[in-house]
Amino acid sequence: MSDLLERKLVFITGKGGVGKTTVSAALALLAAQKGKKVLVCEVDAKGDLASFFEVDELVFKERQVSAGLWAMSMDTEASLREYLKLFLKIPLVGRIGPLAKAFDFVATAAPGVKEILIVGKFCWEVKENSYDMVIVDAAATGHIVGQLAAPQAINNLVKVGLIRSQTDWMLDILSDPSKTGLCIVATPEEMPIAETLELVNAMGEQTTVDLIAVIVNKVLPELFTKREEDIFESLCVAKAIKALNELLDGDVTSVLEGASLAVKMRRSRTSHLKRLRQELPEQYPIYYLPYMFRRTEGLRATHQIVTALSEELGI
Repeated sequence: MSDLLERKLVFITGKGGVGKTTVSAALALLAAQKGKKVLVCEVDAKGDLASFFEVDELVFKERQVSAGLWAMSMDTEASLREYLKLFLKIPLVGRIGPLAKAFDFVATAAPGVKEILIVGKFCWEVKENSYDMVIVDAAATGHIVGQLAAPQAINNLVKVGLIRSQTDWMLDILSDPSKTGLCIVATPEEMPIAETLELVNAMGEQTTVDLIAVIVNKVLPELFTKREEDIFESLCVAKAIKALNELLDGDVTSVLEGASLAVKMRRSRTSHLKRLRQELPEQYPIYYLPYMFRRTEGLRATHQIVTALSEELGI
């Protein structure tokens, strides 16, 4: 099976709009189809993940959305409640009100505390072996390093005590490449590729988390070979268009214009893909997902991405 499905904990990140939630949902469903018990979670709580499975809004408590697949949405207050109950044995009923406000104050003064609650939740599920695989629709590229580096930052500040003991086991899980990894999603455009390459460097310098792969989403198909392009261009002249309209009893102009636009868009994106292949270290694989021409998400669209991802991974 692909290395993407061999880890216990996989974080999915990418610049906004590249489709990291799409990939998270598809990878989770693919893993479940391969017989794994899977938990997928969205961190930013925008509600997009639920739409890929056509279910109601997700909450902190995980809910089964498909065979072998559970989903949830991160809530830092609920995570704090769970942490206090598990590690400090404090029974909490209802909202934690003043305690949450105090926590917000501490979190503002000591960056990394909120991130610990988020990352710690997923590490806990791995530690308890609750699922075969935990997939995290994580923060965007601009914030993921801070999130993954938080346990190490806290570990450097706190040398003894309960908090230190908590970050120790989190770091053991995050730093183990056989258990944990990061997957970056990009599109063949200038800014997503640039941010991807910057993140690859930052990950190695600032975190202990292993990079698994880069997935390039929304790759346009190559419509024509060079020889076919010459034929296509010969059809785009007025005389040929008139003959085609008569032959097909219709107007082919919009079809030819659409094909021409697709060819131009693919050519304009080729340079960005070339840069990624040249500058990304060779040990990191690149996978490609096609542009899905659809207006809405949903279970059908998720299954289409699963099929494309399965073919690309060769599983």
